[in-house]
This record gives sequence, structure tokens and C-alpha cells, in this order.
Amino acid sequence: MILAEVVRSGFVESVHHGSVVVVDAAGEVKDSGGDVTSPMFPRSSNKPLQTVGMLRAGLRPREAADLALISGSHLGEPFHVHRAREILAAAGLTEQALGCPPAMPAAAAEHEAVLRAGGCPERIFMNCSGKHAGMVATCVVNGWPVESYREPGHPLQVALAETVAGLVGEPIAATGVDGCGAPVFAFSLTALARCFLRLVEAEPGSMERRVADAMRAYPELVHGTGGDDTLLMAGSPGLLAKGGAEGVQAVAIPGVGAVAFKISDGAPRARMPLLRSALRRLGVDAPVPEVPVLGGGEPVGEVRAAW
Repeated sequence: MILAEVVRSGFVESVHHGSVVVVDAAGEVKDSGGDVTSPMFPRSSNKPLQTVGMLRAGLRPREAADLALISGSHLGEPFHVHRAREILAAAGLTEQALGCPPAMPAAAAEHEAVLRAGGCPERIFMNCSGKHAGMVATCVVNGWPVESYREPGHPLQVALAETVAGLVGEPIAATGVDGCGAPVFAFSLTALARCFLRLVEAEPGSMERRVADAMRAYPELVHGTGGDDTLLMAGSPGLLAKGGAEGVQAVAIPGVGAVAFKISDGAPRARMPLLRSALRRLGVDAPVPEVPVLGGGEPVGEVRAAW
């Protein structure tokens, strides 16, 4: 169904289809649009669940902030890169152990700084390097092979798959290769929303709650300066947010409910307007960033929710 419209000079220029689900504080579906029961790849919205799996498998983070980076999709700012290297060093590893592809920092200023310094793409700059650092550190704790840690049959990935299936309450419908090269697990949007609610409602000190609390305490490590997830969590105490590639977003608020959606064409510009509309159905008015439509460098319209 149509979830968002692109309006230019008062004229609907484009539309974005997709699926969205809103669950209440009890995890019951309050509202939905599109197909919210068929499996889809949550992409990086999987990360907090995988981090819980790493903790269950024995990962010993130095501090809560490490869990935020491991659960995040960072912009490659210096504080992201520094912490990823520290996670690796604590495990006796270097960035050569990372299996994610080399990349440039996603933050424009850092991208330019690397170029000015004569630098080039590196694995540590890749937005999933925190997750991968956590994965290889978990392998070291268990004495598992590090070189093959991305393979679905590796003990690490088997353990993570079991954890994710348990957290979402559904069998994993498919296992794919994420953009970073690690496995990504498919399940429904409804399961994703309920699982995020489970994270924020978990008992204090539990592994689920440790991950949720770390992300909310250090939102800049989850995304980065000016990032959507950073702004959402920093501006709404208690809110947990994690976006994913191809138009995925999951948000939960303890005692209130949760939202999960997938934009069919993967367009990121439709995410924030749809999120604003979905949260309002829970009675929440969060500081969701606006998405202007420009003409001649000036705002001439908007991307707005159609649901």
C-alpha cells in the first residue's frame, strides 16, 4: 500500500509503497498497513538482536558504550573508529581480523578528511565495523575460528541465529548475506516490533535490557552526529531506535508500544515521515526529522506520510 508521498509545489510527484505495523504496550497489533506477517530482511535493525546473541555467547564488553557501537551503524567518525579499534585490541586483534568490506566514512566531513590525508577505504571505516568487532571478539572468548566467522555454519552464527529466533518468537525464514558480508535473518515486521518492545521492557540487568540501555545512553555511537537514530533517542528519553538499509526502521518505547516498517523500494526518504505518523498512533510526538523537497536549493515541498 502507499505509505508516503513526495509533494513538489503542491503536486504529488512520487509515492512509496510498503508495510508498517504498530503494536501497543502489550505487544498486540494496534494498527497496520500492508503485509506485516510475511518474512523480510530487517537488515541493520537485526543488530541489537545479534548483540544480545553475542552476550549470550560470552562476549565481555569493557563497558556499555561498546554494546552501543556493536549494535549500531556508525558514520565513521573518529570516536566510532577509535572505539572499534579498542574493542579489537581488548580481544588481542587488529582491524585485519574484520571481514566487512573496506569503505570510506559515511560522514561527509570525515570522508573529506580521509581524502585530504591521502587515505583510502578501510574496513574500520565501514558502518558495520562495530558489529564485526563484537563478532570476532566473541569468537576469541570461545576459542572459535576467527577467519571464518561470517559463514552461516560457524558456531558464532549458529548461536546468533538461535538467539534471534528466540527473541522474535518466529523461525528464521531465510538467511541472507548482509551488505557487510555477515548473515542477516528474515522474519516478519510484527515480530520485529514485538522484539524491540521486549528489549526495552526486559528486566534491568538482563542481556536484552543491557543492549537497549547502552544504545539509549550512547545514541551517537549507534549512528553518529546528526543521524536519525541518534536524534530520535537523544530527543526522546526511553525511546529505542534502529534503522536498516532498504527502508527498514524499528522503534520501541517502554510502557507505550513499538513500530516497525519496510519501504518496498528501499527509499530512505520515506522513513521519517512514516515514523512520525506511526508514533502518533501511539500518542507519541517524537522529534522526528523533517524531509524537505528542494527546488533551486530552497524547500518547495515535503515527503509526507500517506498512512
